[in-house]
Amino acid sequence: MKIRRKAAKLSPSAPPLYIVGYRGSTPAPEELAIWFDVEYGGPLRIQADLGPPAGAPPLLRATHGPWEAAIRLLVPAADAEAWQQSLAWGHPNAGQVLLTRTLPSKAIDVVLHAARLARGLTLLTGGTAYDLRTQTYLNPSDWQDRPLTQFSAGDHVTVEQSDADEAGRERFYTKGLAKFGLDELEVFRPMGLSGRPTSERLTDIAETVIRLGQSPKVGAPLTMPDIGLTLSILKHRTVPSAEGPLAFREIAW
Repeated sequence: MKIRRKAAKLSPSAPPLYIVGYRGSTPAPEELAIWFDVEYGGPLRIQADLGPPAGAPPLLRATHGPWEAAIRLLVPAADAEAWQQSLAWGHPNAGQVLLTRTLPSKAIDVVLHAARLARGLTLLTGGTAYDLRTQTYLNPSDWQDRPLTQFSAGDHVTVEQSDADEAGRERFYTKGLAKFGLDELEVFRPMGLSGRPTSERLTDIAETVIRLGQSPKVGAPLTMPDIGLTLSILKHRTVPSAEGPLAFREIAW
């Protein structure tokens, strides 16, 4: 008897990973598959998903080897118009790239696969991708294409710096670790110091946490020999955001 691999589930409440606004016409599945095969060796298999309810926009599963993501090549006109207004771009049509549920330990490959699909839709249509987790716009020339074996956290995670809080501290925090099923990280620094070293160090820490595949435990030190640090995990909190509640872990070093 042939055993079929069970398809990874989509989270019905999770927002898409990327919105891609189209300058050109909507690409056909075959067009995306041919582009992907040339760029990444393929084969990319694109199949209809049986999960969406009747009347929902068509959802396709795009599979390359063991990695899978979902795409909507064309969202409804009302949704495209809403994205056009909220993102302030001139694209009348748009598609989506969504993640399937996966373990954090396997999330790097899945996130990379989804990013390649978004890159393909951007290049094929001369459009613009918007990364909802990092709130970053990506035009065709903005994508950092890397070999299949190379991963850089800076391609998927950003570090933001906010104004001083009531205690006179500046907050530095990550945006994008949620893609990998991980809590975001935050650290507080005294006012007046250069922010660049902290941002760079926090990016290094984020990459190490992604590779570990789990969020650090509150109250337990975390040694990171590759970057010569031992972290203290001070506390955990949840804050509201446009995409839903975001979990943060405050760290210090």
